[in-house]
Amino acid sequence: MVQRGRDEGVGDSQIERCRNAIHWYSSKLVPAGAEIRLHQTVLYNSIYRSDDQLLVNTHAYGQPAGDAPVLHLRRVAGGDMVSTYERSFEKTWDEATPLGS
Repeated sequence: MVQRGRDEGVGDSQIERCRNAIHWYSSKLVPAGAEIRLHQTVLYNSIYRSDDQLLVNTHAYGQPAGDAPVLHLRRVAGGDMVSTYERSFEKTWDEATPLGS
């Protein structure tokens, strides 16, 4: 997190934003059935998924995530882009630690 803050030019604010999110999501704000996990992998992109659709925020070195493009991907017959990102997500998820553990 320290290095990412340096890379994006935001210093320690990246760490503080993560601590703040962990604080709030460690409370009762998490909906029933939802699970949050923490990981130590290099963040190449942020993946948000629902059913057969993904939003992929591709991270660009030296740029805040909010300045990088977001791809809206849908599973299509014969396509493998959604599957590629799902495998990446699952690998990170499987190696992550549930929040509060």
